[in-house]
Amino acid sequence: MPEIVIAERAGVGADGHPRPTEDHVVVLDNAVFVLDGATSSDPSQPPGGWYAERLARHLADDLRAAPAAALTDVLTGAIAAVTTENELRPQQSPSSTVAAVRWLEDRVDALVLADSPVVGFGGFGVDVVSDDRLARLRRRGMLQTGADVRRRRNAHDGFWVAEADPGAAAHAVRRSWPRADVDAVLLASDGVSIGVDQYELFDWLEVLAITRTDGPDAVLDAVRTAEKQDPDGERWPRPKRHDDQALVLIDFASGGIQGLP
Repeated sequence: MPEIVIAERAGVGADGHPRPTEDHVVVLDNAVFVLDGATSSDPSQPPGGWYAERLARHLADDLRAAPAAALTDVLTGAIAAVTTENELRPQQSPSSTVAAVRWLEDRVDALVLADSPVVGFGGFGVDVVSDDRLARLRRRGMLQTGADVRRRRNAHDGFWVAEADPGAAAHAVRRSWPRADVDAVLLASDGVSIGVDQYELFDWLEVLAITRTDGPDAVLDAVRTAEKQDPDGERWPRPKRHDDQALVLIDFASGGIQGLP
C-alpha cells in the first residue's frame, strides 16, 4: 500500500464564525476519497457536511464490495442511495464535490466531480485532473445569487456536482494512468487548491515538494497565512475568509497512513 498523508482543517461559515468542517476524507485499502460538502441556500435543508458524510459512507461501502468497479458506477449508485434514503429533491438539496483515486495492480484511476482536484505525478509529468465548469461560471458572473446556482446546478449549461441527480456522475472528469508510471497523487478540496489557482502561492510540483518535506499542514498553513493578510477579500474576493481545507498525498514510493485520527 502506498504511503498516505492527510491534513484537514475547518474553516468558517458564511457568517465568519467557526463551525465543523464539511470536508470528508475516506481511506480504503485501494482508494481515497475527498468530499467537500456545500450547504443548500434553503435553510430547511441539512448542511453540506451532512450530505458529504452520507455520500462518503456509501462510496466506501460500495467500493469495498467491488474494489475494481468503475468509479462512475460507484458514484452513481452512492448518489442514488443517499437521494432515496433521505428523500432528496434535485435543486433543493445539499451537495458535495467528489475527488477519488483508486489503484489496482495495473493502473491508477482518478475521478473529479466539481472543484476538488486530483493531481497525478509520474513519468507522464504533472497531470491536473480538474473540473473547471464551476470556476468558469463564477468568472463570467453567472452565479451571483442562490437562484443562479440552483438553475445552473446539474444542468448542461452549468456545472455538475453530487446532489440528488445520480446522472451527474456521468459528467465527472476521469483519468487513468499505468500504475508503474505513477510516483504520487494529490487530492485537495478547494480550500487548498485556491492557493494554486487563485492566490498563486505555489504550483502543484511545489505543493508536492512541501508536502513530502514539511508535511501537508505546511501547505494549509501557507494558504491560511495568505488569507489572514487579506481578511476582507480585497485582493482575493471569496465568499468567506477561510474555507475548509483537506489535502491528501498518496505516495507510491513508500507505505503507511499518517494524519488519520
